[in-house]
Amino acid sequence: MTDRYAKYQRLKFDWPEERILRITMENPGRLNSADRIMHGELVEIWRDIDSDPNVSAAIIRGAGEAFSAGGDLDLVKEMTEDFDTLTRVWKEARDLVYNLVNCSKPLVSAMEGPAVGAGLVAGLLADISIASRSARIIDGHTRLGVAAGDHAAIVWPLLCGLAKSKYYLMLCEPVSGEEAERIGLVSLCTEPEDLHDKALEVARKLAAGSPTALRWTKYALNNWLRMAGPTFDTSLALEFMGFKGPDVQEGLASLREKRKPNFTPNCPL
Repeated sequence: MTDRYAKYQRLKFDWPEERILRITMENPGRLNSADRIMHGELVEIWRDIDSDPNVSAAIIRGAGEAFSAGGDLDLVKEMTEDFDTLTRVWKEARDLVYNLVNCSKPLVSAMEGPAVGAGLVAGLLADISIASRSARIIDGHTRLGVAAGDHAAIVWPLLCGLAKSKYYLMLCEPVSGEEAERIGLVSLCTEPEDLHDKALEVARKLAAGSPTALRWTKYALNNWLRMAGPTFDTSLALEFMGFKGPDVQEGLASLREKRKPNFTPNCPL
């Protein structure tokens, strides 16, 4: 393991094969939710991979039987109370998406169990996204009481169309791995026991391919995402505006109390 990865705490690394780096999100006891530490690490890792000459392809997965349970609720609460935290996380959320888009190395995601929040950004922006049938993909923003920001507006309409995007993003309906493949939200769906073998098989093919051909193809295709940059920036700004509104307080309380939210129906917009 090169020294560049020694600084990470929530992201663990191994080399299942030469030139293939596997990243495992790990937050024990919290279904790999993205707390303050992991959120920041998910921003930086793509720069390190991009500049690492030993990496030809990467895989991202979650520890255990969960991919990522989304944003840590303690961090969400801090964002509603502290402006410095809010602006720091806004910048991280922006850089996480753009760093992923601009990382030249091919990335494969292996999603199982809950796939939500910051982890889902990497899961769906991966070049090849693979979901187990057991995966439950959820964009939980509107359930929390904020606009669907993060990666949602930049990539969901490209993957599965505007109609499906509005249905799942506005209602926060879970998408199974099988349904995600059917509507084009992910590249592949596998049986749970085959997920990690399939991810490694795909990464192996990518690592053995022409680096220039693959990286330049990725760069060109990702111009679709770059063209959606203004849409993404708007969605992210509206999301973070919501963290200073009343709905997020009710959304946060309802999640902690494991009940349905009771949002105020009156809205000046």
